[in-house]
Amino acid sequence: MSETSAISQPSLLQHHEADPHYKTGVCVCIHGHFYQPPRENPHLGTIEAQPGAAPFHDWNERIHHECYRPNAYARVLNEHGEVIDIVNNFAHISFNIGPTLMSWLEHHDPETYRRILEADRESCDRFSGHGNAIAQVYNHIIMPLANDRDKHTQIRWGKADFAARFGRAPEGIWLAETAVDYPTLEALVDEGFRFTILAPSQVQRCRPIPSPEHPELDWYEVGGGQIDPTRPYRCYLPSAHPDGSQRYIDVFFYDGPISRDMGFNDVLDSSQHFAGRVGQAVRGDHRLSQMLAVATDGETFGHHKGGAEKTLAYAVTKEFPNRGWTVTNFAYYLKCNPPTWEAVLKPVTAWSCSHGVDRWQDDCGCGGGGLWHQKWRRPLRDALNWLRDELADIFEVNGAHFFKDPWMARDAYVHVIRDRTEKSREIFLEAHQTHELTPAEKVDALRLLEMQHHALLMYTSCGWFFDEISRPEGTQILRYAARAIELAGEVAGVELESQFVEQLEPGLSNVPQFRNAAGVYRQLVISSQVSLEQVAAHYAMSSLFTPYHREQQLYCYTIHQHDYQVQRMGPLSLAVGRLQITSDVTGDRSDLSFAMLHLGGWDFHCCVRSFRRRLDYQRAKDTVMTAFTSASSAQVILAINEVFGNHAYNLQTLFTEERHRIMQLLSRETLQRLDQLYSQVYRNNHGLIKAFQRDGLPVPKELQVAAEVAIRHRVLEGLRALEQETSDLNGGPLHRRSVYLTELESVAHEAQQFNCDCCMPEGQRMLEGVIWRSLRRFLNAPRPEHILDDVDWLRRLIELGRNLGGISLVRHQELYWNDRDNWLAFLRQQEPMPAKAMMKALLKLAQHLAIDPNALLVHGADLHHLVEIQ
Repeated sequence: MSETSAISQPSLLQHHEADPHYKTGVCVCIHGHFYQPPRENPHLGTIEAQPGAAPFHDWNERIHHECYRPNAYARVLNEHGEVIDIVNNFAHISFNIGPTLMSWLEHHDPETYRRILEADRESCDRFSGHGNAIAQVYNHIIMPLANDRDKHTQIRWGKADFAARFGRAPEGIWLAETAVDYPTLEALVDEGFRFTILAPSQVQRCRPIPSPEHPELDWYEVGGGQIDPTRPYRCYLPSAHPDGSQRYIDVFFYDGPISRDMGFNDVLDSSQHFAGRVGQAVRGDHRLSQMLAVATDGETFGHHKGGAEKTLAYAVTKEFPNRGWTVTNFAYYLKCNPPTWEAVLKPVTAWSCSHGVDRWQDDCGCGGGGLWHQKWRRPLRDALNWLRDELADIFEVNGAHFFKDPWMARDAYVHVIRDRTEKSREIFLEAHQTHELTPAEKVDALRLLEMQHHALLMYTSCGWFFDEISRPEGTQILRYAARAIELAGEVAGVELESQFVEQLEPGLSNVPQFRNAAGVYRQLVISSQVSLEQVAAHYAMSSLFTPYHREQQLYCYTIHQHDYQVQRMGPLSLAVGRLQITSDVTGDRSDLSFAMLHLGGWDFHCCVRSFRRRLDYQRAKDTVMTAFTSASSAQVILAINEVFGNHAYNLQTLFTEERHRIMQLLSRETLQRLDQLYSQVYRNNHGLIKAFQRDGLPVPKELQVAAEVAIRHRVLEGLRALEQETSDLNGGPLHRRSVYLTELESVAHEAQQFNCDCCMPEGQRMLEGVIWRSLRRFLNAPRPEHILDDVDWLRRLIELGRNLGGISLVRHQELYWNDRDNWLAFLRQQEPMPAKAMMKALLKLAQHLAIDPNALLVHGADLHHLVEIQ
């Protein structure tokens, strides 16, 4: 008997007539696996610039712009491209968002972060407490390849992070790459999870669950992906509960063909096409309910497929309901439809490797497709496993001095990772310490835990996913390994790096420059490590360009200034200081002193050392200061080297972000002189350029460049002035703002006349900010007597943006849309005549923002009499 014939049998469904949300028929669940790997520099706690993500700072920022925020504010558009609704997709789909990504969102876009949390609360209200969000193993490791201890920590960290953010316990969990084996399922049940989601290729056989009436039922072989994905399955485990009953976890298998089409075909081009494809999976049997479940990377909706978040928004709010389908989530469907079938999984599988989990340990070919091999995968896995075991021994032996139970302390450490404050660290240590720890013992205890933190991060699955070890993903996990090795050396005095690098030698790279994984480590990892001396040198050089306070945050360090003095003489500047640098991660403190000579331009010379006594520092400082006032630059450098050490730092050793900022500052004077020169050329030849334009002749390149540089300079100057005038809450005097705007409108007309490109990121950012602040003032503090002027002001700003090469009105649409109910409530309190004028102005503003005014009136049906939409 085949699985396809077996599915025609009615399921044993529970009826929940008391539940107003329970429905029979076709239920649809779209699952999005949203995830980004940890990308932070292990020494700085921040993501450094990633050129491949340009024009964005890094890949998190780029994918956020294309996917995460657009799904939190997904547009539904009319045929003219105007907004008719803004949908929070997370409120209508099942989703998991990796803890490392959620942490990034929380700090970089609190609005999107809140929308995601609100979406889960909304779904809990709609589905009797069963939310759309499910958990994820903490940093996306391949669970079947992890040892038992790491399996449980990954699950516990993922669960704790979820509960802290969403305010409830998770019912389901997403496994990285859906990689699974039975020990992994045992660990999930140990930690209280009810269900997970797998690919149809991961199951071997299934059958109806035997009952007293039918104790022996035949199994159906479905190892080729023939499993019926429209029902949940119970997966019984080898272990038993204390009462002797068999343990189990429930499993949903997503529809494989539809999910593949979503990722690799044109299914998401339109919501009608999407619904049509999903509808092909509807079973024509007599079951009261069936689940159409699909799963894909959440980044499919907007990043991999531009605009797909709009398709999703219309599908889940309009297209699916119009077909009589109920949009639901896994947890709620499971509550209403407990499994009546059981399934047996294949031994070790994943959704993105046809060789079990070899993609993350062997040269299996997955992730390749070109001429490159993956012979580095096995040596990398073996080296990390060796390092993990060495670090575990160090942790157990040394941790026993500090913690009642070192491994229990590691499991609880996730709360400190989420909250890096000193108070959080103290609460944690008080709960787990064996005795009242001294300050030095606290530092060592936290070093041990950070060592274990990085020992887990080094297993992030992305490191093996592609076909080359020197890619950013492979390099990143080696950076985590290096940080763990460094911490082990600091706390236990052991040297692990040389043996670790030796074990990387057999891992052949495809890039001749590196030769092997050891070469990648030497060239890309060691060079990225950061010492406290570098932090002090960074502070010293950047202090000439940044007004630091006595206590200053610098990446994941707090710097207290014990002493600081600057002397200047012509183009030369000398800074000497004494600092206390405290790690916000481990609490480690170091006193370092510096002397830094800036010879002008790009030339910096900085030395850093530690002085045991304050008197020694003062003598060194006096020596350098005396040399600066009475000797040549070369002699000052010699004096610095003599008393502050011979190891010199320069501009190149600055952290990348700050180096680039200082380079821009240092080049500003030169650029200003060039702006003046080009502006003079443009003014002197303005009439000639117009003549070329009038006669249809090409403008000489030199004159065209001069015109473009001069006009772009005027645009930026005008926008800076306008930004300054509108930065306060009142927006500055209206007449002065209007003068600046009129001048900018004139410059924009001139730019169009001379075919000058004025599309500049800095200009766009400033103008978008001016519009956003003006719109916020308009919405938060309406002035009935000035409403027409205010709307016209916003119209002019928006038109200026279009004339200068285009701006994004995405955030402005969201601000307007979110505030519409407050405005409509305000109008209801007004007299009919002023309310009518205000309503017309409000709808006119909607048109300027590319929002359909009729959509606004849907929310204020009782106000239709105030205005007639043309």
